[in-house]
Amino acid sequence: MIPVYLDYNATTPLDLPVAEAMRPFLGEIFGNPSSSHEFGIIARQAVENARKDLALMLNANADEIIFTGGGTESNNLALKGFAFANAGKGRHIITSAVEHPAVTEVCRFLGTMGFEITWLSVDSRGMVDPDDFKKAIRPGTILASIMHANNEVGTIQPIEEIGRISREHGIVLHCDAAQSIGKIPVDVLKMHVDLLSVAGHKFYAPKGVGALFCRRGTRLTKILHGADHEQGLRAGTENIMGIAGLGKAAELVIDESLATGHWSLVKKLKNLRERLHDGIASAMPDIRLNGHPELRLPNTLSLGFRGRDASVLLNEWKGLAVSAGAACHAGIEIISAVLLAMNVPREYALGTIRFSVGRMSTAEQIDTAVEIITGRKNKVKSIHSIEQKAEARITSESKPPAVSETGTSSAVKNDEIRLTRYTHALGCACKIKPQTLEKILKNIPPPLGKNILVGTETSDDASVYLFSEEKAIVQTVDFIPPVVDDPYHYGAIAAANALSDIWAMGGRPLFALSIVAFPEKKIPFEVLEQIIRGASDKVAEAGISIIGGHSIEDEEPKFGLVVCGEVHPHKIWKNSTPQAGDALLLTKPLGTGIISTAVKRDYASREAATGAISIMSALNKRPAELLRQFDVHACTDVTGFGLLGHLKEMLCAGGLSAEILWEKVPLLPSAWAYAVAGMIPGGTKNNLEFVSGMLDCGPSVPELVKLLLADAQTSGGLLVALPEQQAGPAISALAAEGISNVSIIGRIIPGNNRILII
Repeated sequence: MIPVYLDYNATTPLDLPVAEAMRPFLGEIFGNPSSSHEFGIIARQAVENARKDLALMLNANADEIIFTGGGTESNNLALKGFAFANAGKGRHIITSAVEHPAVTEVCRFLGTMGFEITWLSVDSRGMVDPDDFKKAIRPGTILASIMHANNEVGTIQPIEEIGRISREHGIVLHCDAAQSIGKIPVDVLKMHVDLLSVAGHKFYAPKGVGALFCRRGTRLTKILHGADHEQGLRAGTENIMGIAGLGKAAELVIDESLATGHWSLVKKLKNLRERLHDGIASAMPDIRLNGHPELRLPNTLSLGFRGRDASVLLNEWKGLAVSAGAACHAGIEIISAVLLAMNVPREYALGTIRFSVGRMSTAEQIDTAVEIITGRKNKVKSIHSIEQKAEARITSESKPPAVSETGTSSAVKNDEIRLTRYTHALGCACKIKPQTLEKILKNIPPPLGKNILVGTETSDDASVYLFSEEKAIVQTVDFIPPVVDDPYHYGAIAAANALSDIWAMGGRPLFALSIVAFPEKKIPFEVLEQIIRGASDKVAEAGISIIGGHSIEDEEPKFGLVVCGEVHPHKIWKNSTPQAGDALLLTKPLGTGIISTAVKRDYASREAATGAISIMSALNKRPAELLRQFDVHACTDVTGFGLLGHLKEMLCAGGLSAEILWEKVPLLPSAWAYAVAGMIPGGTKNNLEFVSGMLDCGPSVPELVKLLLADAQTSGGLLVALPEQQAGPAISALAAEGISNVSIIGRIIPGNNRILII
């Protein structure tokens, strides 16, 4: 089934006439528009025709249109170009708290270059008050940037009034009109703007092309240096095919508005938007409209679903393409700056979804979307499916099911059940930020009792309690949401992850208790049966049993174990006891967080998914047993805080530093490529922030390496510090048992809490 696309504010498809207008430039018309021969002249004519169309759409002059590589470049050229060219007149800039990052980030950059930025607040509907704008003006104010319409909630700003105020005070006004073009009239004369940004892919033109309206007499400094293209303001040979498409898209906007005498598309978009709103509200009355109820883009509907998590909603609404207004990564809630500026209550902000309809949207699509959102579409099917599955519980022998091309097993036949769709974070990547935990733990009184050998003071993997002269009890707990789609493998990985903490302390597990959170109203119980079966098989592989547990009903599936083990009081492996000169060994490759993210986003290949499952399911039992032959000074397992985060804990506890040879760190195949593609879990970014103050990287270390070394692992390898002369023999002993992923990745060195990546 083709998903219903309701994300037109993110990007629009190419309109067919636009694609046809671009087609000649794939072949016969290929000249450089700067060339003086016939091929160049034809290309130049195409560029200038598009320039005229764009000028006509904006009610501007053709010489006021500068073609760029997109809306972001247009914003950069407008803001940086004007600020740098006119800094002698003043260094004060006004903008709003709800601008797109393509404006806010430029303003923040200018703030580092000696300019002062005033950020105007907005009301609860996301609108700037013109009086606030007027009050913000002062001597030295040279530029203001206020968007035409907000990309998240659709609120249309009073740009004409702000433009008049700017004109009265001699201030240049820039307007980001990326979202408004093609949806509402955009007239640079009526708006009194001096600079206006256009993004082609927001109104059915191709991506990678845009334009900047620059009023005659407005002086800019170019930010791309080269030849004198685009009136000397934008160096680089013009993207003729993209510009031709942009011109045709502008022509369609002109034709639509002029041919009918009014904006018929506006009426269509508004009707579809209200049909969607009414359909959702009729079944789910406890929703909140974000944005202005009237002065809003006709296609945009931002709704807050009270008490829900937007990421989970997106995963539940299969067959629907929309955008979240908030996200939760690694246990950290991320609410958009726009919703924060509007003071949207947290209970609605976290569940905010943006719907945006477009030229190709239909009433039938809207009705389908309402059925998906309200649960009507699959309700009867789901009831019958659950009843049938309840009557026919799986009775096959307990063995790992075969993995399919999507990384799921054949044990659960319901294609609708993909566990990563029911969670906002993945595996150990959902851990609370380590810097937050540090602050909390500092305020907790230290554990009391002389028999406590290891507590919270060293950030170790488990706690140890002295039981007798020859025996101590080591205990840990681990509890994670799904890291893979298949329930059997998820249970096995969760169990392997929890068991690892016992071996990382030098101990031996004795028994386990299960912890279960399960959305019983959404997922058939046979899925839970498979999760528990996977965990039970993995625990049996470790030589112990699950002998009890606890369960609760929850919106998000989670599974884990409390594991009790034993360790000799004098043979405990701690975080806090590495020694200068120790070699650092890692027993599993990194990259499970990245590949799990790719699995969740349907980006991972079968080979990558099955490889990650194999690594995460592998017990650290045998490596730990073999390493007991050597003088292990410190040990931890690499999980949610990543290699760098767990290494930081080891170094801070021991008061030492470390060198990491990044090219020696083993990575899962595809991890690098998926990281380049942006498959980075939020927990990984938090981990990098956690260690940033102690990182010391050489100039040859790519930025991507830092993310890979901070990647939030689930059931990762053991990170072991042992005497350098024993590192080689240890690797040989492990290799003899078929454990071949082990690498010497660095060493412990004197110093105070620094990590050198070389």
